Amino acid sequence: MDTDGIGDARGTAGAPVPRPAGPPAPPPPAHAPGATHDPGALREQAPSHTPVADWLDTPRPTVRPGIWRLGYRPPKPGRGEGDRLAPVTLAGLLIPLIGALILWSLWRHGRVPFQGPLLRLMTPDDWWYGGTVASPRVWQGVQATVVYHGLFFAALVYGVARLGSWPEIAHHYLDRRPQPQRALLAALAGLAALSLVFPSAFPLVGWDPLPVVNPLLALTALVSGGYDLFASALFVDGLYAVVTVLVLWPFARLGGWWPYAKELIATRRGAATPAAPTTAPVPRSQWPDLRNAGQHQAAELLAAEVAGGRMNDVDCARVSRAWATAQRGGEARAFGEVVLREGAAAWTHPSGARDLPRRAAQHDLLDGQVRIGRWVATERAPRAYHDAGAALGPDALATSLLAVGPSGAGKTRGLIEPVTESLALQALTGRSAVVAVSAVGARLASDDSFDVIVRIGDPASGYDLDPYAESTDPDEAGAILAEALVGDLDASGGQSAATALAQLLGPYRAAYGRFPTLPVLRELLAGEPTALAGLQQALAGPEHLLMRRELDTRVRQMSSPADIGRALADRLALLDRPAFGDFFGGGAARPFSLRAVAHHPMRVRIDPPERGHEEAARLITRLVLAQFLTVVRDDGRSHFAGLVLDDATGTVTPESVRRIQRLRSQNAGVVLALRSIGDVPEALHGPLYGAVGCRMAFAGVTTWDGSRFAQAWGTEWVETKDVAKHTVFADQPMTRAIHALRKRITGKAVTTDAITVRQVERERWSASELAQGIPPGHAVLSLASVGGEHSPPLLVDLGS
Repeated sequence: MDTDGIGDARGTAGAPVPRPAGPPAPPPPAHAPGATHDPGALREQAPSHTPVADWLDTPRPTVRPGIWRLGYRPPKPGRGEGDRLAPVTLAGLLIPLIGALILWSLWRHGRVPFQGPLLRLMTPDDWWYGGTVASPRVWQGVQATVVYHGLFFAALVYGVARLGSWPEIAHHYLDRRPQPQRALLAALAGLAALSLVFPSAFPLVGWDPLPVVNPLLALTALVSGGYDLFASALFVDGLYAVVTVLVLWPFARLGGWWPYAKELIATRRGAATPAAPTTAPVPRSQWPDLRNAGQHQAAELLAAEVAGGRMNDVDCARVSRAWATAQRGGEARAFGEVVLREGAAAWTHPSGARDLPRRAAQHDLLDGQVRIGRWVATERAPRAYHDAGAALGPDALATSLLAVGPSGAGKTRGLIEPVTESLALQALTGRSAVVAVSAVGARLASDDSFDVIVRIGDPASGYDLDPYAESTDPDEAGAILAEALVGDLDASGGQSAATALAQLLGPYRAAYGRFPTLPVLRELLAGEPTALAGLQQALAGPEHLLMRRELDTRVRQMSSPADIGRALADRLALLDRPAFGDFFGGGAARPFSLRAVAHHPMRVRIDPPERGHEEAARLITRLVLAQFLTVVRDDGRSHFAGLVLDDATGTVTPESVRRIQRLRSQNAGVVLALRSIGDVPEALHGPLYGAVGCRMAFAGVTTWDGSRFAQAWGTEWVETKDVAKHTVFADQPMTRAIHALRKRITGKAVTTDAITVRQVERERWSASELAQGIPPGHAVLSLASVGGEHSPPLLVDLGS
């Protein structure tokens, strides 16, 4: 595919990650291994830009778990439900304003009831003519009327601002504006207010001033007892200045004038101070880490290889990992020598492959991410996830992943294959090892994407599976086989089964120097007299005294009706069939031990037998899981080990659940795909969901499966609004007539809304939502990382 490098969703677009369409071509003769490279000559022949260089230089910001980092851009703050003013808010602004204008007109014409008597009640009687409502007789009465009008106007403005939510509306529109736009808009509004207070100062304005200045002058005259203070120009100018400041003060706070002024002052002071010269950051395609460490020749060579199109993303990731390892081990000089000698082919995977022949998913090997879809922008999704790419990386896979969905839901195509392909690519960089177990009748990825392919039951298979995982300890080998054979049965019999197997494996190894093949082991478990007699005869020497005691103990236990050996032999009979005669040590195929993935970044695929051996396939898958969980406990492994089970039906056991939970500290993880959680014993449902850190529910899950996910994901606190409509019953005749007319016109009774806002605890996803609300081709995914980061369960579009 030509678009495998970068996603096409918003915030993830970019140039594709380049790689060979087929097997990588050998480097030119001038760059053959063993030759010394000339960085200068390579740089002169190389073009200035290549897709690999663009891919390397693409930013990868720090994001929340599960987001595709390559080229990610945070979504712009849009206008959601909380960002838009409701129509009722705008109506609440206009209605009080219109009512105030009408009331002010009535006030100015003296039409407000008790307007005059209230003024006379608050002032001396000798200020007014007798027999009048409020006709001034002296100058104090005139000035008291002006002050009276000003007080009413101030109360009217305050009431309209409070009822109309003017401050909230102004902050809503201005707070989101950047500076200096916010300060400029507030200044324009302040000038408009000054034009209403001081219209004479604006030549183009012809309206009367609002009652602000005149009431203050009148109040000054009444307090001082005359107009003498107005003869002082300083006093009048000071009063005008105070009025101006009081008018502009709310606009200054609204526009953030003072913080913006301090910011400008600080900027100018910083500009006046000569700053140290800054250099542009070196792009990643120029290998700045190597240059900073003094490896300039190696950096020049690698930059020339990138620019010349001789390195792909696998090469870049592989060399970057080698450099990190060299730094930790203090081998920077040896690193530079290898790079100068081998160039882009340095530290190539032992298979010689530098890429996969084909890719079906999009990968970013620098971060180890694989893109599996796009996060859907829903109400419950945080804004950072809206339409961003959904990706899985080693940090998430190390906590293990459980995927549940019916057949045809897209588990293999949308999850298992991308994860397997990602781990296979990372194996080529030395970062991981992968063991993939295909479902019955299906094969994961192409054969040439793996180093080892074990086809159980296929005579043409080049590899056999070592049932003992190359173990030399009879107890460990017995525990592995016991887990595979009877681990899904009675949990209390697991230890007795392991002991019974060890009682046979130990003596057999002491006698013959190896563990028995499965047919021979079955004969011993079943108590075949010839097999037991031969083993006892081989242990006749005095050096085998302890092993003879072990064998004798096993022989005595065989006589008990409750002996576990019978169940082990019956289960082992599933693998002791003619179809498997050439496997498990019975043929000439090269035995493969799963222990190799703990020491080498290998790519392994195991294909269970075809249809007709379903129970044997489950036993083999359980054997692989038991071996994997045992071998990854080795200390000192620097690469990630991943096990991918395309069908984990009948695989999960109590012991495997306990061990899966410990994988987080062992740099390993498993991916389990199930058609239904009913394929796991009911007693293990809760422990299994608790053992894995990542959970994925595909479209089509049943409500029973959905209930398990709902319990695992828990609840969250949300704010709910309950709106109750109550019919308004009027007592006044006029009000009843208006309500009746409104009901006749609209057809609805007059009601009032009673809104109750509560904080309630709600399931993140309910069982019915998971069963009915996931569209086809989608899944609900929650992620966790080894470091403890979590992402909530969110909807993923697997087709994007």
